[in-house]
Amino acid sequence: MNDADTSTPKVSIRYARKGLSDEMLIKLYKNMLLPRMIEEKMLLLLRKGQVSKWFSGIGQEAISVGATLALEQDEYIMPLHRNLGVFTSRGVDLQKLFGQLQGKSSGYSLARERSFHFGIKEHHIVGMISHLGPQLSVSAGVALAHKLKDERKVSLSFTGDGGTSEGEFHEALNTAAVWKLPVIFLIENNGYGLSTTTNEQYACESLVDRAKGYGMQGYKIDGNNILEVYHTIHKIAEELRYNPKPVLVECMTFRMRGHEEASGTKYVPQKLFDLWAKKDPLSNYENYLLVREVLDKATIDQFKEDFSVEINHALEVVLNEDAPIPVTEHELADVYAPFIPERRSTSIVDSHNFNVFPAKTAKVKKRLVDAIQDGMRLSMQKYPELILMGQDIAEYGGVFKVTEGFYEEFGKERVRNTTLCESAILGIGLGLSIKKMKAMVEMQFADFVSCGFNQIINNLAKINYRWGQNADVVVRMPCGAGVGAGPFHSQSNEAWFFHTPGLKVIYPSSPMDAKGLLASAFEDPNPVLFFEHKALYRSISEEIYEDYYTIEIGKARTVNSGNEVSIITYGAGVHWTLEIIASHPELSIDLIDLRTLLPWDKDAVIQSVKKTGKALILHEDTLTGGIGGEISAYLSEYAFEYLDAPIVRVASLDTPVPFAPELEQNFLAKKYLLEKLLNLISY
Repeated sequence: MNDADTSTPKVSIRYARKGLSDEMLIKLYKNMLLPRMIEEKMLLLLRKGQVSKWFSGIGQEAISVGATLALEQDEYIMPLHRNLGVFTSRGVDLQKLFGQLQGKSSGYSLARERSFHFGIKEHHIVGMISHLGPQLSVSAGVALAHKLKDERKVSLSFTGDGGTSEGEFHEALNTAAVWKLPVIFLIENNGYGLSTTTNEQYACESLVDRAKGYGMQGYKIDGNNILEVYHTIHKIAEELRYNPKPVLVECMTFRMRGHEEASGTKYVPQKLFDLWAKKDPLSNYENYLLVREVLDKATIDQFKEDFSVEINHALEVVLNEDAPIPVTEHELADVYAPFIPERRSTSIVDSHNFNVFPAKTAKVKKRLVDAIQDGMRLSMQKYPELILMGQDIAEYGGVFKVTEGFYEEFGKERVRNTTLCESAILGIGLGLSIKKMKAMVEMQFADFVSCGFNQIINNLAKINYRWGQNADVVVRMPCGAGVGAGPFHSQSNEAWFFHTPGLKVIYPSSPMDAKGLLASAFEDPNPVLFFEHKALYRSISEEIYEDYYTIEIGKARTVNSGNEVSIITYGAGVHWTLEIIASHPELSIDLIDLRTLLPWDKDAVIQSVKKTGKALILHEDTLTGGIGGEISAYLSEYAFEYLDAPIVRVASLDTPVPFAPELEQNFLAKKYLLEKLLNLISY
């Protein structure tokens, strides 16, 4: 064809239909056309000030559409900013979609999230967070559920070339490869991470070369060729359903607009725009269909007219909607997934709390570590969908031997040794939850949870509030000083999470409470951090129910009744206080064990302080920013008139936890407790 000849449409991409029907070819076209037209409308609204922000995927539609249509409708996809085509190809309601994009209450996230930071359970789409790596791990978790259930399904996660620099890219791919999970990791290599070019993001020639390092297959394809994307993903998915393993796919494309519209494109050479404009996925594919006479111009015009009417109608409804009206009660209610503890007819139910104890069972003396093991074993028996994950927890039984014997009893599929990838394993736990399973993740030491902070704080904690997806994940946290383990194996870091809405934080001090609260944590569909003091594992014991029982989360326990002073504490602080009570019988101490730190039992604390008039708040954690500060502030605001003395806080020194026993004892709050207590009583 002569370049000057304009009668025949130009096609700059080589297409191969490989037996696809005309109907399928047209379906692929229409599914690319719709997001392009929505984007063009959004850009118009942005210029009018009717959209606050927009991340454009113009020029990348072939990847989203081709990958989505290549999967089955009930296979999960984890999209990112530029994957509007995923949502439209899954048939989302346009009115709700525009409500989402406009920040209206009719949107999928009830105006709580921006642009594409939302998921839709009925469409099997998992909402992203701004941190780009976590989606990869969540997709691995969904794939693990598929494999465990023998569902013959795959999951697919999008990432960008910039996102491959995230640590979680390595963690997710490494773990998926070791566990042979049926997941497709798809890289949209569009040349830029905001303004950072690919040669500033990685030194390898192609990102797909990394697949070899993980022992997985890799494919590099033309991301603007809708048929190549569709055929590649379809072929991979078919294989993975019967031969589970992860695959890395690099789709080469280009970002035709800025990272988001406000950032502009001045840093991009014009010649790149000129080159890639000729490779536009929509116009090339449209011309291909015209040349092949699969479509004619009149039919295409009708498609565009129909979509325009549909888009404009949905937008008109949404633009005329009122702005969201905040209802504080609704906002607070959606932070946690609903949970009402089970009441079993064969059990004795505490009349005040939701404690559910066995009606007829023997009691047996157990150490704290044994009680935790009991609670976990009985929960594994009760919930066949519960999966345990952690470093060295299988044959070895964990460094503290809490899971000893579990591997033999429940098998390697449910008791899983993990790679040293805390963040990925937490994300995998969330993926299991999305598939209606339960997960326990053991941090080998609570200190190591910092490597998984993002998943806990930004993904697990927020996901129910954002789009109604619960995170049924329990994170066990061996913590605490007093064993000469130094600054990286001794922290009581519960305050890191106390500030985060959506989490539940439990810190028991006794075997009875540990077993019952751990069972409740597994019943609860919300993310729970379960702190276990290492120094108490084998140093304390008491009689506990031998059978399964639960203790209500969020309720404190009065360990000792007194009327002279209230000591509010938890964990090791309970035992330090009991030592003083035993050695100083002349003191009348009302000892409140919080047990649950988030949410904490405000009523129990207030009632105790009303009774005694004096409050001492004790914790092993360091003083500044500790939980005691929040409790003190609450008492000052709501119980001031009942106080006969200033509130006293007793905590450990504001230093890292030292190694030498002499320094460690000087660090711990226990050293300062008696003196401060006596001073408060004599005030």
